[in-house]
Amino acid sequence: MSNLRGFAKIAGCIAALGLSGWLTYEVTRPPYTGAAGITYGSAPAPVRGGNIDFHIWYPATAGGKTVTVGGNGVFHGTPAGRGAPMQDGQFPLVIISHGAGGNAGQFGWIASDLAEAGFVVVLPNHPGTTSGNASAEAAIRVWERPADVSAVLDHITSTPDEFAFVDTDRISILGFSAGGYTAMATAGARVDPDLLQRFCDDTDHGMSDCAFLARFGVDLHDYDLSPAGQDLRDPRIKTAVIIDPGIVETLTDDSLAAINIPMLVLNLGDAGTVPIGVDAKHAATQIPNATYEMVNDAIHFSFLAECKPKGAAILRNENEPDPLCDDAGGRSRADIHDDLSDRIVRYLAAAT
Repeated sequence: MSNLRGFAKIAGCIAALGLSGWLTYEVTRPPYTGAAGITYGSAPAPVRGGNIDFHIWYPATAGGKTVTVGGNGVFHGTPAGRGAPMQDGQFPLVIISHGAGGNAGQFGWIASDLAEAGFVVVLPNHPGTTSGNASAEAAIRVWERPADVSAVLDHITSTPDEFAFVDTDRISILGFSAGGYTAMATAGARVDPDLLQRFCDDTDHGMSDCAFLARFGVDLHDYDLSPAGQDLRDPRIKTAVIIDPGIVETLTDDSLAAINIPMLVLNLGDAGTVPIGVDAKHAATQIPNATYEMVNDAIHFSFLAECKPKGAAILRNENEPDPLCDDAGGRSRADIHDDLSDRIVRYLAAAT
């Protein structure tokens, strides 16, 4: 018993020192002087049998503490104001859907710009396809991601006191890669399940998705993919911006032609360099109110956060198959982000 009491005392001292260090760190955080606040939320998600966590960026005034959102050994994070006072008024809402294996924290570069431009930005972490919580089997259940978005919107629209700062008549969605498909699905695009089942039969579509599935023994023919063909449109979404959408080849022309909201469709790269698996030019021609643009001198992964100097080496040591820190070479990722941000903010400001 005396040994246990001694251990408890030591553990208590360590905990106290840890708490003291944390308190010192929190107290010494610099005050926030910018215009993009950050907070967090959670919504019930029936398709998940639990909750979905999400980030909330909002138009802020100076105050609170400066924090870094996202970031790790590979990627830079983004400064924001935790506890920063919210600007007065109601603001249009933008939902951002991340790509497979990504996470909400990777998109501070665009979320902060949107918040500074007068938007509330909500970024859900999609269970099963989020960094640290991803699997090949979850990745093929593509219909769950649009349901995540609708679950978050259900929560926001059903708790008006909690989200009084959101103008729920002005809701847009922005999606990257698998999130691009997610955004298109919420706008009314529907998958042909047969095309999805055969997706990895003859080609890799210039992407690593099929290799990822094969590495974990997932054969699309072994699964019932019929739920992918359901109508997942959410009529609360009035505008969409789509960037390099995944499985775009499986979307039916009829469903694309029936999309009735304005949509900006962007491909990252020059003519002839965009992988067929995310080449959205044909899809955009089928959508009545779509505008299609190419973001030159970029690659598919240019939408990810900026990499730290040792980021690429860390990824190589971890045997990451994709060039997550590479760009086309003619301009920096920061410049590409500025270009993307300018297009996205201008489009959404005009459309909403």
